[in-house]
Amino acid sequence: MENFLLLGICFGLGLLFRRIPQFPENTPKVLNGFILFVSLPSLVLYHVHELQITVTAIMPTSMPWLVFGFAILFFFVFYKLKFMSFPTMVCLALTAGLGNTSFVGFPLLETYLGKESLGYGILSDQLGTFMVLSFPGIILASIAMDGKWDFLTLVKRVLGFAPIYALLFAILTRQWEYPSALKIVLLRLGDTLTPLALVSVGYMLDLRTIAGHGRYLILGLGFKLVLAPILVYFVYSPLKDETLLFQTILFESAMAPMVTSTVITIEKNISPHLASLMLGIGIPISFLTTYCLNLLIKGNYI
Repeated sequence: MENFLLLGICFGLGLLFRRIPQFPENTPKVLNGFILFVSLPSLVLYHVHELQITVTAIMPTSMPWLVFGFAILFFFVFYKLKFMSFPTMVCLALTAGLGNTSFVGFPLLETYLGKESLGYGILSDQLGTFMVLSFPGIILASIAMDGKWDFLTLVKRVLGFAPIYALLFAILTRQWEYPSALKIVLLRLGDTLTPLALVSVGYMLDLRTIAGHGRYLILGLGFKLVLAPILVYFVYSPLKDETLLFQTILFESAMAPMVTSTVITIEKNISPHLASLMLGIGIPISFLTTYCLNLLIKGNYI
């Protein structure tokens, strides 16, 4: 419950700060810079280092890759049909193709499936969603930002993504235990990601822009909250006998757009208003859609 309260307060603060002169127009840029160079690397250093990797991890970690790949194909069709521009396509692929599998995902998993599901949820988030964002996600964003495909430029963009170094360091140092003081520091720095990101998105959120993005918003959220879970249901249905694993994967696929991918989309100026709408409207709607999904599961309809 406290996570949902934090979400509402931070969004509200972001909306409020837009109207206070002490917070200039570049406020989101400053907040996003701190997130990408401090908050996110801290979380990666802690969680990836502590993660226990087993054979079972393959299933939940594969889901974000499947959904992201399907999102690229899905929105690319609309781009080729000239229904949307390339930046809009990339914006929707990054926001609708990647889910909020941690901040919103973890409390919802615990509420609907119990604490036992969190292990699978962490695997889906850390080795799935984050890995997709770190490599194909940041490459796609860089192409949209530069407007062309250039291998050296892409390499520079990827190497300029600070969490990549945190990821590599966490993997290389898994055999050594972090000092307890360092763990506490990493966790506290990582805790700043969600509130700062939500304040940033709240600052950027302008509901008046719905008029110009309405059809893209419906298409993006329709994919993220409806089509993606349907796809995942059919692909992973052979796992139904492993009830908790299957239900966790299904719930994680139905979460709202990812906060960090939205921040990156805004930071790189790839349809930033649409990105903020996808997150700002997608999260509250996802509470309703995941509740409906839970009713379907509990009623043995799926």
